[in-house]
Amino acid sequence: MSPTTLPAAGPEHGHVTFLGAGPGDPGLLTLRAVEALANADVLVAEHEVLDVVRTHARPGVAVVNTDPGPSSDLGPGTGTPQLTVVDGTSTTAGVPAVRDAAHLVMEAVRGGRRVVRAVSGDPGLDTYAAEEMLACAAAGVPFEVVPGVAAAVGVPAYAGVPLRDAQGADVRFVDARTASDRCWTEVGASDGTVVVSTTLDSVAAAAGELVSAGRKPDTPMTVTVAGTTTRQRTWTATLGTIAQTLKQAKVLPSPEGGRPVIAVVGERSAAAQREQLSWFESKPLFGWKVLVPRTKEQAASLSDQLRSYGAVPHEVPTIAVEPPRTPQQMERAVKGLVTGRYEWIAFTSVNAVKAVREKFEEYGLDARAFAGIKVAAVGEQTAKALVAFGVKPDLVPSGEQSAAGLLEDWPPYDPVFDPIDRVFLPRADIATETLVAGLIELGWEVDDVTAYRTVRASPPPAETREAIKGGGFDAVLFTSSSTVRNLVGIAGKPHNVTVIACIGPATAKTAEEHGLRVDVMAPEPSVHKLAEALADFGMKRRAAAMEAGDPVTRPSERRPGARRRRTT
Repeated sequence: MSPTTLPAAGPEHGHVTFLGAGPGDPGLLTLRAVEALANADVLVAEHEVLDVVRTHARPGVAVVNTDPGPSSDLGPGTGTPQLTVVDGTSTTAGVPAVRDAAHLVMEAVRGGRRVVRAVSGDPGLDTYAAEEMLACAAAGVPFEVVPGVAAAVGVPAYAGVPLRDAQGADVRFVDARTASDRCWTEVGASDGTVVVSTTLDSVAAAAGELVSAGRKPDTPMTVTVAGTTTRQRTWTATLGTIAQTLKQAKVLPSPEGGRPVIAVVGERSAAAQREQLSWFESKPLFGWKVLVPRTKEQAASLSDQLRSYGAVPHEVPTIAVEPPRTPQQMERAVKGLVTGRYEWIAFTSVNAVKAVREKFEEYGLDARAFAGIKVAAVGEQTAKALVAFGVKPDLVPSGEQSAAGLLEDWPPYDPVFDPIDRVFLPRADIATETLVAGLIELGWEVDDVTAYRTVRASPPPAETREAIKGGGFDAVLFTSSSTVRNLVGIAGKPHNVTVIACIGPATAKTAEEHGLRVDVMAPEPSVHKLAEALADFGMKRRAAAMEAGDPVTRPSERRPGARRRRTT
């Protein structure tokens, strides 16, 4: 397509950012990429790239999926790219149903919109991105380029295959899908490292090209699929044995054979040391699908911790929050807060912050009503919710993030320095009495107010329920007895291959009463210590398998009828 065929445009028609989304791991986005995404009016990308970048976009951003065909989840199945709003509301917004990405970008940018055109890897290595930049230049549309981590560099790093050693060998990059005979001849004559971008079912052919061009058949070779994601898998072989290695691994022939892979070839590519350098696939919970019975908001820091261990967290709320049956108690407490009845207010959950904030808004109040009142908060997410409300907590536990941890740091009542002896404690209807009893022991009077009720949540989707009962999850984290009862009630009992991790003895007892085998117990009642304990369990399990010479598998792969690990 010639750029001159596009409609004329000018700076008043917006701006385009060509952004590299990296090879798959969302954590590899640059700070500049995150900034550009936060300011975007429209995102243009293929489906898999959208999954990486859209979480950094603002609510309401429009999305253009450039993937043709009925498989698109952003359009109504017409087989053409569609413009959609993240909240699910469809809009045409002047974008025609055409498959040419350059036209999609040019139409999306009109009306002064800020467009982010996201591509896999780095835009500078994307032929089509270069054509779209030329189209913008010819039409007078201003654009910029935000580099990304190229798959040819990022994937070997995640596979534990350094491309250079101390001797500084040459590194050549080859795209096997477009490489000419001359290209193969040149890299074959070299003794440097070769990084080949190809597909799973074309790896053997690429190896054959290199051997034909002069490389020795015993030259080390690594092949990585789904690089930088928790589905990553790497094989180590030689140019002469890679075909047999993939055949023995039963990944070929496969309907997924057309998926892209990165192969690294060379004596100095550290293939021989990969067992020691494979930091990513060696994570203690690599690829484990872990069920977290909490909402996304509640589980944010816990899920991040699980991802750092290589796990794939899946949040399933087991409780729903509803207003108290009678609002009078909460109304009196909020009025007392404004009139100076309290010295302290203590928040033990995000839901408590939300309940007070909603009551404030009902009365036309804002964060200024906390003036002169000391504020305490338990947990990072609770503190963040207060800051978002405009309130900086005066007291957060220095140790364990729990009611007991808060009491460790709470000052006793002093009639000389504390003009008021009363604490406002808004919380759930089923909360324990630990905090109330501890504050009274410290000399404080407590207004223990039901700010919200917790009820059993609605059942999760059928697919999730089947995964829970059928062994599709590798582990589940139970953070309270109620999460055990509620999960079993709304979704059924986890399969016996699923690793059960409990936050404490009471939760473990409830799990056992429901017929579950408890495999992991937190050393102390903390969700983060629970995640650490699960990671330690996974690490010991992995070490035992390796010592016995067995393949390292996830718990879900041991269930009867379990499919082999997907390679893409």
